[in-house]
Parts: sequence; C-alpha cells; structure tokens
Amino acid sequence: MRARLLLLLATFAIACGPRTEGLDPSRLPEEIRADYDLFARRCSKCHPLARPLNAGITDDAQWVMYVNRMRRQPGSGISYDDQEHILRFLHWYAADLRKKESEKRGGAPAPSAPSATPSAAPPPPAVTTEAPPTPIIDGGG
Repeated sequence: MRARLLLLLATFAIACGPRTEGLDPSRLPEEIRADYDLFARRCSKCHPLARPLNAGITDDAQWVMYVNRMRRQPGSGISYDDQEHILRFLHWYAADLRKKESEKRGGAPAPSAPSATPSAAPPPPAVTTEAPPTPIIDGGG
C-alpha cells in the first residue's frame, strides 16, 4: 500500500512539475540569449511560444510582418526596441530552421546559417517596415 502511495505521489509530482515550453536558452548562442529571453517574455503574454516557434517561418521578411502585427496588438507590451531584439532572435531561429531543413535533404547548409560569433552573424532584418523591402537590382557595370 505504501509503495502504491509513493508511486502515485511521484507520478503526481512529475505531472504537476514546472511546465516548460520554448527553447533551452543554454543551447542557444550566447549573443542571442537575451533576445530570446525578451521574445519568450513578450510573446508568451498572449499565446504559447509553440505558436511562433512551430510556425515554420524561415523567411525574415515574413517574421518582420508577423512581429509588426503582434506589436500592434493591445497589451502586447512589444515596443519598437523590443521588436528589434525579438527579430534578431527570430532571424537566427529562421536561419537555424533553414540549415536543419537543408541538412535533412542532404544538401549543404543554408548560406545564412547562424554563426557562433557575433561579429560573423548576419545583421538583423529591418524592423520599421510593414512590408518586405523591394529588392534593388544593380544593372552591373
């Protein structure tokens, strides 16, 4: 009887333990951990982190539109400064997704794969535009 009670209590403790969602920050590059922390705090106010993390978005311009829309939601608490940091994390995350998808297909890593050093990391996408920027085509010469 005592063994069953202990088993029941252990099962209950595991089931009711702390709920974690999102990514393990210790597995992220040091230079984006603070950005991820801000992303997790702001974005989990309105929905589970699984919503953006499992959206499958690998396009930086799409993230800009997505975060702009979320920033405009009443009560989101996302400022323009927050948006810049959130997008820096999502830029890294999208590049990581592209890299993983490429590796699954057996191809070479994506050209904009995340870097372990901040100086080699690609710049974050623009945060003030509502739509993707129009590409500038150089006629050469």
